[in-house]
Amino acid sequence: MSNQTPDRQPEAGPDAPSFAEFPATDYNAWREAAEAALKGGSFEKKLITKTHEGIALQPMYRAEDVAELPHMGSLPGFAPFVRGTDVLGYKHQPWEVSQELKDATPEAFNQALRADLERGQTAVNMRLDLATLLGEDADAAEPGLVGKDGLSISCLKDLTEALDGVDLEQTPIIIQAGASGLPLLSMVLAMLEKQGRSAKKLRGCIGSDPLGELAGSGRLPRSLKGAYEDMAQLTRWAAAEAPGLRTVVIRSYPYHDGGSNAVQELALSLATGVEYLRELQARGVTVDQAAPRILFAFSLGSNLFMEIAKLRAARMLWAKIVAAFGGSEDAQKMHIHTRTSGWNKTLYDPDVNMLRATTEAFSGVLGGCDSLHIGPKDEIARVPSDFSRRVARNTHTVLREEAGLTRAVDPAGGSWYVENLTDTLARKTWELFREVEKQGGVAKALSAGFPQQQIAAVSDQRAKGYAQRRDIFVGTNMYPNPTDDPLTPEILDHTALQQQRTAKLKAFRQGVNADARQSALDKLAKATPDDRVKAAVAAAAAGATLSDLCSALATGETSDPLLTPVTIKRGAEPFENLRRRSEEFAKRTGSLPKVFLANMGPIPQHKARADFSRGFLQVGAFEVIGNDGFETTDQAVRAAIDSGAGAVVICSTDKTYPDLVPDLAKGLKAAKPDITVLVAGYPADHVEAFKAAGVDDFIHIRANCYELLNKLQNKMGV
Repeated sequence: MSNQTPDRQPEAGPDAPSFAEFPATDYNAWREAAEAALKGGSFEKKLITKTHEGIALQPMYRAEDVAELPHMGSLPGFAPFVRGTDVLGYKHQPWEVSQELKDATPEAFNQALRADLERGQTAVNMRLDLATLLGEDADAAEPGLVGKDGLSISCLKDLTEALDGVDLEQTPIIIQAGASGLPLLSMVLAMLEKQGRSAKKLRGCIGSDPLGELAGSGRLPRSLKGAYEDMAQLTRWAAAEAPGLRTVVIRSYPYHDGGSNAVQELALSLATGVEYLRELQARGVTVDQAAPRILFAFSLGSNLFMEIAKLRAARMLWAKIVAAFGGSEDAQKMHIHTRTSGWNKTLYDPDVNMLRATTEAFSGVLGGCDSLHIGPKDEIARVPSDFSRRVARNTHTVLREEAGLTRAVDPAGGSWYVENLTDTLARKTWELFREVEKQGGVAKALSAGFPQQQIAAVSDQRAKGYAQRRDIFVGTNMYPNPTDDPLTPEILDHTALQQQRTAKLKAFRQGVNADARQSALDKLAKATPDDRVKAAVAAAAAGATLSDLCSALATGETSDPLLTPVTIKRGAEPFENLRRRSEEFAKRTGSLPKVFLANMGPIPQHKARADFSRGFLQVGAFEVIGNDGFETTDQAVRAAIDSGAGAVVICSTDKTYPDLVPDLAKGLKAAKPDITVLVAGYPADHVEAFKAAGVDDFIHIRANCYELLNKLQNKMGV
């Protein structure tokens, strides 16, 4: 037999096999088979999944589900850009590895940045502390704000130290600058001038997001009108002088981290974009100047396909919006930065955070993000360690090099599930977007509390799902590891840090020509709109601090009133608090709160419910005392009382419970009146009788785990 491959394969003859020989299965036949497999269970309840977005996910999607979708047939690089803004996708340019660094001082930030740029990071992503975002110098900031959640920058020397050794002509930079980007950009430009480098080669985003800042903190360091004036000047300047630099950032983070669903996150982000376009147009910036200068920054949650659809729907809807403003096809392209979620990360079983971040990053890449931050496993508790930063950076490399996600353009495209979900999500987003528009835009909606109320409702819905364990935080509200070594939140000495930063700022001021600095600030305060950027750069170069620049730019302004921000929290916090309470109880008393399992009968009779109860109770870090089972109720009562446990769980079967539970409950209460008696399972026909006998509650799959454990802790003095 020859091993040579023929130059040409033989053509199929009339007797060649054909797929037509295998008749396609009818959907109704499949559904009948599925319903039969459910053995009487409801198809709708068992196989159709309801999401927090109000979307009903089908168990299977077919060609019919995408046949009428308007975006089907579109190609990568062409409007409406649902499949990406580049015809070659990542084959042309992979996403930027844009890891945030949380170091508080310029020296520490620079050390981490230079190390990471040598090891796979491709862009600077400067996360600022709260004092800097509020335009406050370190020596005058409110207590606790310096170094809070990011880098402290007060003057040009700080910025220069933070970026020492980094060539911004070659490396993109992202600075999400809060209400106004002009003070930070002026420092960057002053630094480049001193280095003899060109601003024209700047890439990335040094952008303001006053509405995002308002949503997250409830206040701005200056008026919203003034922030828009700066935004307009920066955008006009960048269009002419730094075409690769974006000057506006729209962050979905405050909404996502408040527990919003994807519809709310998208709708509020897009409505923010519309408001910014209108404000910029009103100040003489054209849509073709403005739209390409906007960076959308989205969080990536754990629902893989929803997040893929979210980015695809975002591009499609933004193209529609910009087109309605009269923007060119090129201006309709959305530039997307993404970061893995902070909302769903946990202090307990923290290694799971790496797994969560990996799936989130995977969805961001398949969704077509342009840059990405993958959160290190410990970022919610402290400045990430070298090890956790390395793992996060290498996750990018694995996705790019080993998973091969750059080898196909829009690999998710064409999936009936993804395409249908993209369309459904887009339509729901558009409905909410129009509702925000009816209220007069995002600023007015925030003032009226509309987004806050909408997000709080979804957040409460999520909390209920986790409390009842319909939704899962692996290692926290389900599958806890009793020997876990949780993350310990870093207690930053803000007072010492502020003193250190104050001393450095004082030394900087002593080297500044006070007259030249004041003269430059006076010119900035009086500068015409066209000269404002140039005047700000001159002031920064003359030694003006961040607060100096913000004050000069805000000359004559009055601050807008405060409003109630979106409540930002992590979803796992209630369950983490349960664990923490038990651990603190152990420190006080020498042992964790104890629960005794009254396992009745042979092992096969009680094991399933005993195992379930153990996992249920370990969520609250209870010490669970097990055994191989008791033959009589008297034996079980004696053993339970001798254990010193504050609660007992009776574990057996529904069939045996009527004979066991009343005697056990009465015996336990007689021996120790304050003991809590629980039954594993929920024998509906006997619940009231068991309660009358002394049973306090029931552990079962539909129980509210959080409420039951919280109540148990309260009763046991935890």
